[in-house]
Amino acid sequence: MATEGGGKEMNEIKTQFTTREGLYKLLPHSEYSRPNRVPFNSQGSNPVRVSFVNLNDQSGNGDRLCFNVGRELYFYIYKGVRKAADLSKPIDKRIYKGTQPTCHDFNHLTATAESVSLLVGFSAGQVQLIDPIKKETSKLFNEERLIDKSRVTCVKWVPGSESLFLVAHSSGNMYLYNVEHTCGTTAPHYQLLKQGESFAVHTCKSKSTRNPLLKWTVGEGALNEFAFSPDGKFLACVSQDGFLRVFNFDSVELHGTMKSYFGGLLCVCWSPDGKYIVTGGEDDLVTVWSFLDCRVIARGHGHKSWVSVVAFDPYTTSVEESDPMEFSGSDEDFQDLLHFGRDRANSTQSRLSKRNSTESRPVSVTYRFGSVGQDTQLCLWDLTEDILFPHQPLSRARTHTNVMNATSPPAGSTGNSVTTPSNSAPPPLPRSNSLPHSAVSNAGSKSSVADGAVASGVSKFATLSLHDRKDRHHEKDHKRNHSMGHISSKSSDKLNLVTKTKTDPAKTLGTPLCPRMEDVPLLEPLICKKIAHERLTVLIFLEDCIVTACQEGFICTWGRPGKVGLLSSQNQANSPGGTVV
Repeated sequence: MATEGGGKEMNEIKTQFTTREGLYKLLPHSEYSRPNRVPFNSQGSNPVRVSFVNLNDQSGNGDRLCFNVGRELYFYIYKGVRKAADLSKPIDKRIYKGTQPTCHDFNHLTATAESVSLLVGFSAGQVQLIDPIKKETSKLFNEERLIDKSRVTCVKWVPGSESLFLVAHSSGNMYLYNVEHTCGTTAPHYQLLKQGESFAVHTCKSKSTRNPLLKWTVGEGALNEFAFSPDGKFLACVSQDGFLRVFNFDSVELHGTMKSYFGGLLCVCWSPDGKYIVTGGEDDLVTVWSFLDCRVIARGHGHKSWVSVVAFDPYTTSVEESDPMEFSGSDEDFQDLLHFGRDRANSTQSRLSKRNSTESRPVSVTYRFGSVGQDTQLCLWDLTEDILFPHQPLSRARTHTNVMNATSPPAGSTGNSVTTPSNSAPPPLPRSNSLPHSAVSNAGSKSSVADGAVASGVSKFATLSLHDRKDRHHEKDHKRNHSMGHISSKSSDKLNLVTKTKTDPAKTLGTPLCPRMEDVPLLEPLICKKIAHERLTVLIFLEDCIVTACQEGFICTWGRPGKVGLLSSQNQANSPGGTVV
């Protein structure tokens, strides 16, 4: 399929690529799509998304795949590199009217061969809980759109919970729900719980417990995506205002921030050990941010348009310690940390947390991550020692800059001390005005955050900063405020506007919040290949393959080196999309 010609080769869709591990091959027989295999007309529709779950059944074929295309939602057995996809037999198929599915997430904790809990977010703001195995629809949240009328941008189960889930909207708000509670028949009334720079968290005032338990207002414009850290304690959010904000999820404290070079940030992911965060967005860059140092340590330039998805590859990432007592796990232990459908490897996580808290540096570190974009290209990147440890010679200017950055906290950070996933003690907020409803209970877990939504809050939440009140009238014409009219409490509206402060991009450029291009290392991609006709919207790393998807509704499987099984010639002959070369 690849050609030898000059200009034509640039536009040719690649079906294979080579890295240091070997040859990755597109497997046409493992392509998933709508049963008719007709390319979807993606004009004006929401991005195609893919979710995986492993049902842990005894057959060895427990992988399940869910994806949305336009108004349709499909649920298939995923056979990966082993067998050809059978598109004629979806386990479940749903077609929606008046709204489109935008995102979805399986609860890996409760999934069995007989039942699975799937959350689906919609363009009109609702969230549906369905069981595609039993073909049941158990609950619909925000059904009357009294909580939020804007599009759902991201929905995820809270790690380790069977009932709590978090939903982000294009209004810039996030809501914490419990599947056991109802949403009420009237618009919720809110009470301020916690406030900081460019964010506020409210509880729902109600005589009986109802959804949402918490409402987060974060930044300006849409909240495009969020991701929980591997240990589930921290939450990374990226917004249309171009900011990455990282919160301690339990204590609702801002850990650190970062600003894009320009434009909105669209996607975010964590490294398998929780030490680094990668973002992508409208500046066509991938940006690597150190969780421990709260600073940008590298940028990558390879895309020619917006970056839509970033993801780490835990199966190619390697960390080897000089002291075997610090990390005694095998490569499989490390890779299992983010393996979809498996329980979190607690022993591995504790060793990684221990490594994070030690002063010794690893002997050899290489993190692999990937990105896909609207330019239809897949890029793979390696984050290596010379970038991770800048005191090793890179260049004199860059080393000096990185050392300077490491000694000064970024603007928007809540403190000067570095907090780690295993040892977090955020400092208190500036004390200016104290709200009359002082809180008395303590919160140290996810359940206590939910309980805090019923009670008044947490003792450390009693004193809140109410600065920048004078700026709120400048924000009234902002588009986002129009979607907040459903909030019935006028005092809540005022509190929402308190924290809205515009950040001048010219003032952040050249600061630790957003270093200049020449001040941080610039990564070059290992590979950068055009792999689709339409913009790419999915990138998922599995143990024996890489999964990508484009807006036409085709979900492609790329077999890893040495992982491609022997397939019958009949499967190859009947496969769509040509042959692998």
